Amino acid sequence: MIKQAEGTGTGRRNPGPGFTTRLLVAQGLVLMAGALTSWVVASAVGPAIFRDHLERADVAHTSAEAAHVEEAFTAALIIALLVALLTSVVMALAVTWYFTQRVQRSVTAMADSAAGIATGQFSSRVPSPGLGGGVDQLVDTFNQLALRLDETEITRRRMLSDLAHEMRTPLATLDAHLEALEDGVRNLDEPTLLVLRSSTHRLGRLAQDISAVSRAEEGNLEIRLVPTDPRDLVEAAIREAQDRYRAKDVSLVADAASSAMVSADPERMVQVLGNLLDNALRHTPRGGTVTLTHRNVDDRWVDLVVQDSGEGIEPEHLAHVFDRFYRADAARNSQHGGSGIGLAIAKALVEAHGGGISANSTGRGRGSTFTVRLPATRE
Repeated sequence: MIKQAEGTGTGRRNPGPGFTTRLLVAQGLVLMAGALTSWVVASAVGPAIFRDHLERADVAHTSAEAAHVEEAFTAALIIALLVALLTSVVMALAVTWYFTQRVQRSVTAMADSAAGIATGQFSSRVPSPGLGGGVDQLVDTFNQLALRLDETEITRRRMLSDLAHEMRTPLATLDAHLEALEDGVRNLDEPTLLVLRSSTHRLGRLAQDISAVSRAEEGNLEIRLVPTDPRDLVEAAIREAQDRYRAKDVSLVADAASSAMVSADPERMVQVLGNLLDNALRHTPRGGTVTLTHRNVDDRWVDLVVQDSGEGIEPEHLAHVFDRFYRADAARNSQHGGSGIGLAIAKALVEAHGGGISANSTGRGRGSTFTVRLPATRE
């Protein structure tokens, strides 16, 4: 029988002495070396200096008396020095032990917190040790990292939950119609194909929107900023949305009041305006009006404004309208609305341009206004 050599197994490696022990041993060696050096130097130099002072004092004494006095001085010096050095070493080691214990507790807390984060416990935090300097900064940075991971995990779980909820309706529609076709309850006619295509298109659009907003928020979208005339952006967005507005009998009006150029990626900004116009169309009844305007704010900014005469938004919902899958009207589902992330995509794209987007409404039934602010350029 062959025994496996010690230390070659896959078990956990022996960590050896802890941080506190190692620091105390190192500090003790330094202190002992300093104490020994002080004792040797004092023993070698002290008696000679004392003898010299006796000779300068010109005190009458025999050689035996001088030797006794010198021996007494040397003994007293060595004993006093030894007691002082031992006391200082003990006090220094005590202070070192106190601070190393505090540092060790912080290091242990960080290690435990890191282990918890590694297992998915992102709410773990490390209390500040109060040691100042780099240690406190390290703990603060670690806690900020844990907070970001916790927020990311919360967002991920919410997004997956919302995504599953959004996918449930088209998947249920597909399953029901396929089952009806199998049972012979329905025929594969044009209306059935239209429902199936609509459901698959909704799933495809949802996948594209999720990919777009994720890449935009992570900064992975390619944005090519060029000097652009806002009128070109408005005209392109209206051109793409005009047919949908005519079909619903909603007026789409453009009003240009800006002469400045903006720094923008035309394709991406037309996508932003398209999302805002689609959102306005969904919430504006037949016979309503949606206005798309652009105006100079000052020498630095240009605003693109989408204003509708539709349902409006209650004040408590304004802060959340750009959240993924958020709907101010809980009764409105994706069957009658969009994918639920069109405004989130718009926000991510505008911020990638170095601009900002905001929503405003005076309440239900009073319409809403969405403002995109882009940096102006003189080129």
